[in-house]
Amino acid sequence: MPDIKKIVLTGGPCAGKTTALVKITEYFSGFGYKVFNVPEVPTIYSTAGWNYLTPNRDLYYQGERAILETQLALENQFMKLAEVCEKPVLIVCDRGAMDISAYIKPEEWDEITRMAGTNSNELRESYDAVLHLVSAADGAEQFYTTATNATRYEQANEEGLRIARELDKKVIKAWTGHPHLRVINNHDDFENKLNRVLSEISKVVGLPQQAQQERIFRVELTGEIPECSVSMITQTYLVTEPGNEVRLRRREWSGGKVVNVHRSKKRINDNEVIETERQVDNNLYEQMLSQADPYRCTIRKKRQSFIWKGQFFEVDTFMEPVNNLVMMETKGVTEQETVNFPPFVKVLEDVTGNSKYLNYNIALRR
Repeated sequence: MPDIKKIVLTGGPCAGKTTALVKITEYFSGFGYKVFNVPEVPTIYSTAGWNYLTPNRDLYYQGERAILETQLALENQFMKLAEVCEKPVLIVCDRGAMDISAYIKPEEWDEITRMAGTNSNELRESYDAVLHLVSAADGAEQFYTTATNATRYEQANEEGLRIARELDKKVIKAWTGHPHLRVINNHDDFENKLNRVLSEISKVVGLPQQAQQERIFRVELTGEIPECSVSMITQTYLVTEPGNEVRLRRREWSGGKVVNVHRSKKRINDNEVIETERQVDNNLYEQMLSQADPYRCTIRKKRQSFIWKGQFFEVDTFMEPVNNLVMMETKGVTEQETVNFPPFVKVLEDVTGNSKYLNYNIALRR
């Protein structure tokens, strides 16, 4: 059987998914992959005449149920096609099953998934990665348009932009808990957004990618972070060969959701790295802890994740082995671009490229 990876390309309205899908197909086909694109199922139903704004509750409910069942059936059929291919396969879903939950009430979603014989955790885990492209309505309003999707209800006015931003955050929340959820910022140059998409997929399939530096700042929180996702992270470094970095991370959210991820990072030259991640169950996680690097402490920190003006931020408040450190990171913002610092964050120091503040070095036993 060929190597098969299934990813979701999602995001709020007018995020650039259509252009990204073309770029993904062209780029990975050039590396010898067979690329299948699973079409956006809600658009199929909307184009056919179904409207999720219908006042007919039975019609609405049956439509959402039909969308989920069609989504699962389509993905299953493309997986069967992939299994008989003679080359590695990349299945790219234009939105995935969990997107549907962002548009309906939680009790309706629970009922629909129960009738389909599944649940939210199973649906998330059926994908190898989830790439969320931030809507142009948040930070790139001048590029927001409804021209590319005739069925879009979030119009290009103030109210439409507000709805689009809310949907963007709901979709991220729906996928929160996936071990390879990556939020792709808006950029001054849209090409940078597309390149970030290609880089993240390259990590999933194991292709070398250009070494990228996150923008990292030592900060002080001066107020509450609005609409953020909060999780607790326990991070342990494992013994490995020189030049490699292996990390075991447990991330916990309120409500009991736990995700364990094993990440391996290998630099193959000054400019390229190979980075792979895989989810591990609780039993394997406990077994792997026996391989902990004796020269490094376990890191414990609280993470607050949020979008501000089209850019995705993660604020980490460390508790162990240091307890007086707060770091803020944003991925994919180039050195030439402006970081949209939130008003509730006071920047103390730009530590991008400062090895002292790498988690790997913070963990060193003193």
